[in-house]
Amino acid sequence: MNAHEQDPALNGSAQSRLPLDNFRAIADAIATLFFPHAEVVLHDLRTQKVDYIANNLSKREIGDDSALEDMLSDDVSERNIGPYEKLNWDGQKIRSLSSVLRDSEGHPLAVLCINLNISLFENAKAALDLFLSPSKLIPQPDSLFRDDWQERINTFLHAWLRERQLSLNLLTRDHKRELVLALHAEGAFKGKSASNYVANVLNMGRATVYKHLKELKG
Repeated sequence: MNAHEQDPALNGSAQSRLPLDNFRAIADAIATLFFPHAEVVLHDLRTQKVDYIANNLSKREIGDDSALEDMLSDDVSERNIGPYEKLNWDGQKIRSLSSVLRDSEGHPLAVLCINLNISLFENAKAALDLFLSPSKLIPQPDSLFRDDWQERINTFLHAWLRERQLSLNLLTRDHKRELVLALHAEGAFKGKSASNYVANVLNMGRATVYKHLKELKG
């Protein structure tokens, strides 16, 4: 055998390892992106063994049995299975998705399982739900809010923005002038210091607000 020839068996073995090498790199990328909450397990369907684990959360080991014989059938049409939920060894809830990976001829070759620990997110959601729960709110007391001109300005301002699909921090000079005029029409400037408040909210000089208001009177 000369230097340019290769043993076909060795070449075939190298070719068979190549796709899994690529899948291992993908497993590392996903686990790194969602670290420390995601584990990625690569199952080799040819050996029915765990081939690779990135960010091990499940305490499985490389070489463990996969028990995925059913995935070997060419009749398996699913590409992605899930997401579905399961319980980890420590009692934390895991949300999983399994992708069937195929060779160049379309035969199932491996299964890539992404296991996302959602317990932290569920705890955060529960805390937010408790904090933001409206059950302990009471109606605005009339004695405090009867003359709350700031809230009335805020309510009108954001309704005006929504109607025009605009954002407060992206208003042009013409938008701000139009808004000052609209606020005046609603009687917003009857409140004490309302002009200063509108100028601050719209990030414009008080003199500019007074100028627009003067234009109306003129």
